Amino acid sequence: MRLLTAALAAAAALSCGAAQAQSDRPGDFDFYVLSLSWSPSYCVAKGSRADPVQCGSSAPRGFVVHGLWPQYERGFPGFCAVTGRNPTRAQVDGMLDLMPSPGLIRHQWRKHGTCSGLDPSSYFRQVRRAAERVRVPPAFAAPDSPIETSPAAVEEAFVAANPSLRPSMIAVQCQGRLLNEVRVCMTKDLRFRPCAEVDRRACRSDRVVLPASGGDEG
Repeated sequence: MRLLTAALAAAAALSCGAAQAQSDRPGDFDFYVLSLSWSPSYCVAKGSRADPVQCGSSAPRGFVVHGLWPQYERGFPGFCAVTGRNPTRAQVDGMLDLMPSPGLIRHQWRKHGTCSGLDPSSYFRQVRRAAERVRVPPAFAAPDSPIETSPAAVEEAFVAANPSLRPSMIAVQCQGRLLNEVRVCMTKDLRFRPCAEVDRRACRSDRVVLPASGGDEG
């Protein structure tokens, strides 16, 4: 009986693994998450290990595009097997105004773009269109001094700045006391939509800090 139970458990595990592998097919997903990263928080958290291209610039940075991620209603695909070319140097350079590091851009393509069902050029156009759909609240547009606030206030500011956005469609993320990301859920045609799993994983801290572009936490 023990042998039969073990065999059934092993078969179930193999079946689950096969189903997961089969589900990570390019273009087979439910919606997108646009992740906007507060760049100064990344630089503070990583310190000397931070990407020097992103954090060594004297230009002030606030919210930048971390990525556009295909998602399932539960979980997400990653590193999908695709054929064809990787992004060209010109395609990568063309995204640097939104995503401040060539290494970040290439990693996002490998992990998430490959699962979009799009070629690199089309995927990066989709990233740009998604970013253009979200208006960053004016209070967070010029990070010349640290901001201490609450995750709820950040969410409310984004909802107020984007009339069709609702609280169930956005999640503020934190790392310790640092606000590090705002995640906005979108349909495949880039309309805002609810996303229960993403929303459940939002930051639960009462207060967070958005460091200034120079790395000062305040």
